[in-house]
Amino acid sequence: QVQLVESGGGLVQPGGSLRLSCIASGFSFSHWAMDWYRQAPGKGRELVGTISSRGRVTKYADSVKDRFTISRDNTKNTVYLQLNSLKQEDTAVYYCAWPIGSQVYWGQGTQVTVSS
Repeated sequence: QVQLVESGGGLVQPGGSLRLSCIASGFSFSHWAMDWYRQAPGKGRELVGTISSRGRVTKYADSVKDRFTISRDNTKNTVYLQLNSLKQEDTAVYYCAWPIGSQVYWGQGTQVTVSS
């Protein structure tokens, strides 16, 4: 079955960095684009960015552009989200997602807390 397992979240000070990882299994990972989402307390889930199947194309939400970077290693079935210059408003649960048609598979999420 499809599994997406995120890791790498934690507590970081404003201005700090984290790298999130998402290991995928149960489908042909290298054939599909992947997304990262986040959900802050009391808010809806927000698309952070997306990466094409081979990693050549990435797109980002305006709120994270130039601070976050999505990459992937298809040999490891892993997609990454590098978070730099973190702000308190980046505090959220971060999810990787596999969008396939009208269906989306989600990981369990990893908490990122930005606080001094």
